[in-house]
Amino acid sequence: MKAVFTTGGKQYYVSEGDIIYVEKLPNEAGTEVTFTEVLAVGDKVGSPYVSGAKVVCTVEKHGRAKKIKVFKYRPKKKYRKTQGHRQPYTKLVVKKIS
Repeated sequence: MKAVFTTGGKQYYVSEGDIIYVEKLPNEAGTEVTFTEVLAVGDKVGSPYVSGAKVVCTVEKHGRAKKIKVFKYRPKKKYRKTQGHRQPYTKLVVKKIS
């Protein structure tokens, strides 16, 4: 069974057993997280959410993505600024969709 749910301002299309990376969640590794903001389950589509539907996931680990470089400059003004950023994430394994 497939489902679409939302977390961190983004939507994820998953099925049971999938591994996904989402915005960092406050839960510890090894715990279960239940998402109730489910937009679609199988062929059922809600408006905006499907009532009674939920996606249960297990938190596998937390981490930070690869570093990206942010470079700003103004031409002919001798202004240059380099900055780095690493986005934190949470790795989830989808256990059950109901």
